[in-house]
Amino acid sequence: MDSAAIIVPHLPWIIGGGLAIGAAGIFGWIHTTRLKIKHGYPLEGMWGQSLKPTSDGQTAERVKLLTRENAELRAELGSMKDRLNNVERIVTDGGYGLTHEIEKLRDQGNDSGVPLNVAKQEKA
Repeated sequence: MDSAAIIVPHLPWIIGGGLAIGAAGIFGWIHTTRLKIKHGYPLEGMWGQSLKPTSDGQTAERVKLLTRENAELRAELGSMKDRLNNVERIVTDGGYGLTHEIEKLRDQGNDSGVPLNVAKQEKA
């Protein structure tokens, strides 16, 4: 049998497969470019040269502002961590000591000041 006789019946499948592979490649390229634009990555030309965005004064100023804001947020986060550590220390360590001090004051029996048993006061 001739090689042409073998290929000709399958020619529509071969052409269709080639077109499908080509369409998938073009779709992938378009999708990748769309994702780069969406997330702010620079676009590249055919040989890797940068097309957009070019680095200009506005971009440099934006980077400075974002760097400054990042440093401020890190400092604020550090102070929040310190505050959280203090609250945790008060809650875990101070609970027993505070209860002990209140009981010691109750045991002293000193009648000056505000009474601790408010429920027993007469109601008007």
